Amino acid sequence: MKRRIGLLTAGGDCPGLNACIRGVARASYELFDAEIVGIADGYSGLIQGDFQELSRRDFSGILTRGGTILGTRRTPFRDMRVIGDDKVNKVAQMKDTYRELRLDCLVCLGGNGTHKTANLLSEEGLNIIGLPKTIDNDIWGTDVTFGFHTACNIATDVIDRIHSTAESHGRVMVVELMGNKAGWLTLQSGIAGGADVVLLPEIPYDVEKVAAACEARLRSKKSFTIIAVAEGALSKEEAAMKKKERVNENPYRTVAYRVAEGIQKLTGMETRAVIPGHIQRGGSPCPYDRVLSTRLGVMAAELIKEGKYGVSVALKGDTVVANPLAEVAGKTKMVPPDHELVRTAREIGITFGD
Repeated sequence: MKRRIGLLTAGGDCPGLNACIRGVARASYELFDAEIVGIADGYSGLIQGDFQELSRRDFSGILTRGGTILGTRRTPFRDMRVIGDDKVNKVAQMKDTYRELRLDCLVCLGGNGTHKTANLLSEEGLNIIGLPKTIDNDIWGTDVTFGFHTACNIATDVIDRIHSTAESHGRVMVVELMGNKAGWLTLQSGIAGGADVVLLPEIPYDVEKVAAACEARLRSKKSFTIIAVAEGALSKEEAAMKKKERVNENPYRTVAYRVAEGIQKLTGMETRAVIPGHIQRGGSPCPYDRVLSTRLGVMAAELIKEGKYGVSVALKGDTVVANPLAEVAGKTKMVPPDHELVRTAREIGITFGD
């Protein structure tokens, strides 16, 4: 039986998207008579009807490529039912495109926002499958998201490279890593990279305690300190405020600069901020992510063969499973403050500033 499949990648890019696209396509060609349509630039392409018919050769040679051959764009979920000045009913347009393309299903590769819109379309009656992509590892219901391990490798390498220059100059180095709401990337790379202080969104910090940790290292004849901080980390004062009350006069003065400034003021120690930024999203996926992406993509093809929709593929333990989209959408997998990794970090002397 022939099945016509739409594929889109939405939200931020990450390593492993192409490997997952390849997994879906190659397994679909093997399992049933498949036709595949690539939707350009995420939900924006679905709204605007921007697509391309794809063939087997389009999925050749992309296993190791970073980014996404389909292109991606952020189309915020909060705007999906809002009709703006362009008078476009986005939900209606997406449904119309789906039907005009004669799709049997749509596979949406993305993070939390992507899954919320995927669930919306599922509730509107479309056949949808979600695939969990994000370097933040914060999608509910899956132990690991593809892209996370590669980003963790990159972030760890950044921390590794900071050690020698921090030690040479006797400096405090504040490394700001991605993770706006969840601190998984900073936590794991901080432990792996030998950071002395780890600051997470889930554990508000006291800059005086962070400064005290730097001074304690100095007293113990350790002339430098490495601090790994998630971009969404908040001080205890900031955490007590409503979001609108957190006014940053300079939007480019990120958390790393705020922490560095506070430490230097309190201790007099020379302090620098380092922000690798989108480097963490780039490059070829690591072997783990290539395999994980392929496994998840193959599972999506198996679900299509079974006609099982309204789900998001996930890894639980070492088993690939499918969770109802309604149970995944809108939930963020945060780092529990008492998580085993947090306890591990504390027990080897890492400070969380709390």
